[in-house]
Amino acid sequence: MAFGLLLLVAGAELLVRAALQLALRLHVRPLIIGLSLVAFGSTAPQLTVGLQAAYQGAPDVAVGSVVGSNIFNVLVILGLAALIIPLRVSRQLVRLDLPLMIGASILVYALSLNGYLGRLEGLVLVLGLLGYLAVLWHQSRHYARTYPAPDPAPRPAGRFWIKEVLQVLLGLGLLSLAGHLLLEAAVEVATDLGLSERIIGLTVVAVCTSLPELAAALIAALRGEREIAVGTVIGSNLFNLLAVLGTTALVAPEPLSISPNALDFDLPVMLGVAVLSLPVFYSGYRITRAEGLVFLGLYLVYGLHVVAFTTGMPLAGHLEKLMLFYALPALGAVLLYTTLRAWRRQH
Repeated sequence: MAFGLLLLVAGAELLVRAALQLALRLHVRPLIIGLSLVAFGSTAPQLTVGLQAAYQGAPDVAVGSVVGSNIFNVLVILGLAALIIPLRVSRQLVRLDLPLMIGASILVYALSLNGYLGRLEGLVLVLGLLGYLAVLWHQSRHYARTYPAPDPAPRPAGRFWIKEVLQVLLGLGLLSLAGHLLLEAAVEVATDLGLSERIIGLTVVAVCTSLPELAAALIAALRGEREIAVGTVIGSNLFNLLAVLGTTALVAPEPLSISPNALDFDLPVMLGVAVLSLPVFYSGYRITRAEGLVFLGLYLVYGLHVVAFTTGMPLAGHLEKLMLFYALPALGAVLLYTTLRAWRRQH
């Protein structure tokens, strides 16, 4: 586990550095690199876990890891990154990419209402992925036309391109290896503790497979590349829903069954977190340190509830009452006020 953490930091630093160099050479916004290259690369461990779980007959792990990872990405990764430096959110994210993430979350929930994700549902999600990649391509072309390079430089020699591509591949390889090592160690510990497949998928597997995104976002925040930090999270969530779940459901030998607990609690929480991001991002187009603390607090309550509910502790009921009758209404009122204030300021 210690060796995996070292590889995680080294791979994230190498990947972010190489991604910035590629963005500069290709004249592409760092946000696009975060939404595409960094997000897709950091999602690779998630795809590997999903496929392995599906072929080993553990659909709860395959689905739970994606749902838990998306919740962790928004609440923990953005929360920690905002504590390092308040995150700037571009208007493109609020107007396009974030609504697409919410739409993908609604699509997955709607397709799961029949109790499983089969090949047809997987095909729908993969087609949605192709549509999202087309949107990213259009965004990069639009940026190149709208903001041409001020001083076109001669095309770099081939060895420079090879060096940058090798750096990206090496960074992705280190992240994937680190995620695999951490996942094996964590699952072994969780299994020894007697945790269920659903809990392992929602917590242990989800957190471990999200560590590449966490490392990439935190390294980007430390380097002041706030667009990459936010773009990595939104892009990773979209790739999780469309690429990981879609590909897994498409090639799995059996349809991925969706447990009643996932339909009643896990998927609605994932959708609620995605919707929560919209007013937070819209109010000022930034994520402040206070909002980062709120995100971390919400994840702490969510994690405690999952563990308490599974183990039959009475704490689960108390947490539900606290959230439903006090915390969520207060949070909703604050977000409504800040959203209306931001709308009036902009109009």
